Amino acid sequence: MSNVAYGMHTVRVLLTRSPARVRRVLIVSGRDAARHAEIRELALRAGVQLSGADEATLDRMAAGGRHQGVVAEVVARATDPETQLEEALEAAGDAPLLLVLDGVQDPHNLGACLRSADAAGVAAVIVPRDRAAGMTPVVRKVAAGAAETVPFIAVVNLARTLRELKDRGFWLVGTDDETGKSLYDADLKGPTAIVMGSEGEGMRRLTRECCDLLVSIPMAGAVESLNVSVAAGVVLFEAVRQRRPRRP
Repeated sequence: MSNVAYGMHTVRVLLTRSPARVRRVLIVSGRDAARHAEIRELALRAGVQLSGADEATLDRMAAGGRHQGVVAEVVARATDPETQLEEALEAAGDAPLLLVLDGVQDPHNLGACLRSADAAGVAAVIVPRDRAAGMTPVVRKVAAGAAETVPFIAVVNLARTLRELKDRGFWLVGTDDETGKSLYDADLKGPTAIVMGSEGEGMRRLTRECCDLLVSIPMAGAVESLNVSVAAGVVLFEAVRQRRPRRP
């Protein structure tokens, strides 16, 4: 199976961190040779095929996205979700941090969540396979390389996956604007899965029932809630703050 990634930064990260997943790199012909020199060098060093292409071809491959003259054909990961999750948890150490997105629809929001997850050291991002945004070229572009570094796991039954995580000792912390429990009063230092709802509707009932704790982000202004990708960043980095070794 193959997919595409586009944009200078995204393709650069792919060639640097996961060159084995790149089948071919296409670069626009006839202009910006100096601008694309690093991409060419990285591809040649990794033994990845390089091809020229016209602007219309790249526009079509990137589905109209801003490709900056560079598109990569990427070999999709074919591992089943259970194996992906097992491998991610094994690689994460004693207190993994997971991000669960229950039905996020906007690919820009998903890409931004992946970017925050990468920055926070999240072991994996888990989403439902149906009624949610999947891994698309737009998501890869917005994620700015994070789509290649953070395991992205689409599961058939999200509630069942959450129950399995609880059986493994994970503390499931959901976000809810209506709850009186502040994020900053929650203990996020152990194995934790942060659960975020979809834009507008929030978490589904079964997802909410699986959570051990519901927290809200204290808001001081006039707005009642944050965009899901912004909220994810706030909650994830509160977990990062709590997990940092204390200075004597």
